[in-house]
Amino acid sequence: MSWLFGIKSNPPAPDLSFGDLSPPPQGGAAGGGGGKEPPKDGKVGKESTYRFDSAALERAAEAAKNLERSPHAKEALDLAKLQEATKQKEMETEMAKFGAISEQAKLDAIRVAAEERQKILQEEAKLNKQKALYEDELARRRYADQLEQQRRAQEDTLKRQEESVQKQEQIRQQTIAKEMQMREHERKNRIKEEAEVKAKVERENRDIYLEQLRVKAQESRVTTLESIKTIGSVVGTGLSAFVSDWDKMVQAAGAMTLLALGVYTAKNATTLAARRLEAILGRPSLVRETSRISPLEVVQHPIQTVKKVARKTEEPLKGVILHPKLEERLRDVAIATKNTRSNKGCYRNVMFYGPPGTGKTLFAKRLAAHSGMDYALLSGGDVAPLGKDGVTAIHKVFDWANASRKGLVLFLDEADAFLRKRSAEKMSEEMRTALNAFLYRTGEQSRKVMIVLASNTPEQLDFAVNDRVDEMVHFTLPGKEERERLVRLYFDEFILQLVDKRTSRLKLAEFDYSKTCSEISQICEGMSGREIAKLASSWQASGFASEDGVLTKEMMLDRARDSAKQHQQKTEWLADSERAKVMAS
Repeated sequence: MSWLFGIKSNPPAPDLSFGDLSPPPQGGAAGGGGGKEPPKDGKVGKESTYRFDSAALERAAEAAKNLERSPHAKEALDLAKLQEATKQKEMETEMAKFGAISEQAKLDAIRVAAEERQKILQEEAKLNKQKALYEDELARRRYADQLEQQRRAQEDTLKRQEESVQKQEQIRQQTIAKEMQMREHERKNRIKEEAEVKAKVERENRDIYLEQLRVKAQESRVTTLESIKTIGSVVGTGLSAFVSDWDKMVQAAGAMTLLALGVYTAKNATTLAARRLEAILGRPSLVRETSRISPLEVVQHPIQTVKKVARKTEEPLKGVILHPKLEERLRDVAIATKNTRSNKGCYRNVMFYGPPGTGKTLFAKRLAAHSGMDYALLSGGDVAPLGKDGVTAIHKVFDWANASRKGLVLFLDEADAFLRKRSAEKMSEEMRTALNAFLYRTGEQSRKVMIVLASNTPEQLDFAVNDRVDEMVHFTLPGKEERERLVRLYFDEFILQLVDKRTSRLKLAEFDYSKTCSEISQICEGMSGREIAKLASSWQASGFASEDGVLTKEMMLDRARDSAKQHQQKTEWLADSERAKVMAS
């Protein structure tokens, strides 16, 4: 057993296995070839069928003796016992694993059964939900059918009432026409009778009238001759006395000089006073629209004046939808203007440029309302028709603006119409003079007037005009998000608010308003805010023009596509015009 513990000094133990129990070959003890050969006929006797190998037992006995003599016999036995115990533990562990696997299989079976049950319950809940939705849809359809029947009944009733009212109105009009005919016939008869009576009286008194006329003419002739004689004598006597007296002539000349001086002074003073009163009370002809209240307006429209005075300060971007960065910049301009007014500083002149319909005029009004100032709207195209009077009109506008107590935002739309470059060939002398007048009145910053210019082609403005601009703001066409916000805003303003009114004929079909507005915003790519507002107005007109007054989703989409085509056509016309200008130049 020493080989089990790695002791190399002892001889190796003999092989104790009994696997080789086959009979040894015939021959000597050494296993040589000296044995007998098997019979040639292939038959084997009884003594050759099985032979016991005693050498194996001898080797086992020898190994047992060596084990008994070995000093590690006890350790080898203990080791064998430990190996047996280890094998038993391993068997127990395997049994425990098999038991755990069995329990896990049971748990998995329970879990699978629970999942199946959960799926069944979910399917039952889904079926119940679908059933409830279907029942709800049926109820909605029944309710819609009831509403439709009620609407038709109401329309029939209204139609019958309208027919009855129309019949009554026709009868009343026929009655009035008959009465008018009778009155006209009576009036003609009365006039005819009066004329006959008057003619008869004149024929009877003709001689008396002629005699009276002769007497009056004779008296008038005598009176006129006597008056001429008296005036001639008086004037002659006065002239002779005046010429003969030198002192009277000097006094008369002084009186005439003083009279002329008084007339000249009164004329100029009246002109200056009229201009001042016009600046305070009136409104210049160039001003198309203003929020400034005049005394004459107070007398003519007292209720509207009270509403203007009681109007609260509004947000500068209320109802104005622009790009977020542009909104942030315009909000800064509004805050700066309001603080400038409160601190009595000098206003900064601003220029808004960009495509038409992007909100330039609307923001100018909001800017004035937010800062507590008045606003006045002018158009550059109104200056050219005035000709020589354009300079006077511009000075009147600035005099009127400087008379404002709260300050005034002077918004000049289409500024390039008369503020274009003075080097232009087609510019008349009157327009150059008007431009110089504007440059003279805007040469210095003002504490009363804030100039806001708006132009679609700012490159055509004169350099001196650009020099008077302190800040330039570019208004761009609305993007995807801005278009969707504009569509929703005008849909609420032109459609939803009108549908909520009971007296309105307009009705709205049931569809997803939000999704429809998103689709329309994609169709309206490249359109301005004004074009989207006109599109919403066309929706309203389509609803009014329909037979039942109902605006549907298809009608809105058709109008949107039509507006998109019109916008594309306008864009093509503009491109053709620009190409023609380039070719002409």
